[in-house]
Amino acid sequence: MQAKLNKLTNQEDVLIQRYDRVSQDLAAAKQRLALVNREVARDKGTFQSMQGQVGQIASLAYEDGSMSSTAAVLTSNNPQMVLSQSAFLIHLSTSRQEQLNQVITTASQLAGAKQYARRITTAVAGLKRQLAAQKATLDKLIAKQKGILSTLTAQQQATLIGGGGGTGGTYTGPTNTEAGKAVAFAYAQLGCPYVFGAAGPCGAGFDCSGLTMAAWAAAGVSIPRDSYGQAAMHAVPSSQMQPGDILEFAGDSHVGIYVGGGMLIDAPQPGMNVEKVSLSSSWYSSNFDGAFRP
Repeated sequence: MQAKLNKLTNQEDVLIQRYDRVSQDLAAAKQRLALVNREVARDKGTFQSMQGQVGQIASLAYEDGSMSSTAAVLTSNNPQMVLSQSAFLIHLSTSRQEQLNQVITTASQLAGAKQYARRITTAVAGLKRQLAAQKATLDKLIAKQKGILSTLTAQQQATLIGGGGGTGGTYTGPTNTEAGKAVAFAYAQLGCPYVFGAAGPCGAGFDCSGLTMAAWAAAGVSIPRDSYGQAAMHAVPSSQMQPGDILEFAGDSHVGIYVGGGMLIDAPQPGMNVEKVSLSSSWYSSNFDGAFRP
């Protein structure tokens, strides 16, 4: 049973961090898409506002005997058509060259922005599918883990998967440093539920790396969203750990925040709450990988 539970817990921790990373990628992609859509709207507005000017050029081209198709090209609402005929348009008289260059440049910007928007839209859809698949897998693992845990005592659970600490406590340390502010935030989340993929506020819950990221964000410091990214920060020897340091466990798949006195605050596992626990307790001491400082 212990081996099976350890395997499930390790798989779960790894998948949760992957889920967090994909969630972050999805959020970033959505932000990029919003920016690109605004760019498309701006370029489209500029392109359409030039239709009067374009119509004048087309009329002059017709009057001076240029190819009759010029009018259709220049007055088209399709920027790609304008671009496809740009080699022809630049041969029109130099008196209209500057206006034509503006038309072609604007058409190029609009076509490029639309193409980029399509690529990001495709990427967002792919990330959503990936996220849904990972969530389905996690839900199955969590259900299996809960089934096994229901047969164990609280002490046995703490030994096998972590947790076992307390959800009470008030921070009385300094808050005039970034680390102090991060620790104060972590204390304020004691008792909040564990929810994978969540980074607060308390009602929404936290997963382990969501808690550490939110704690340092409260101090005005941005750190990576997932535990693997947090493990890439400055490594600190165990003998030099300070409150606020990020503690990594189980192959960097789980994190907590050190609060001093050999204690850490951790969002342990689904079904548990954020708690303060001793680093010397069995699961934490046997799975400790190291400390890292933002």
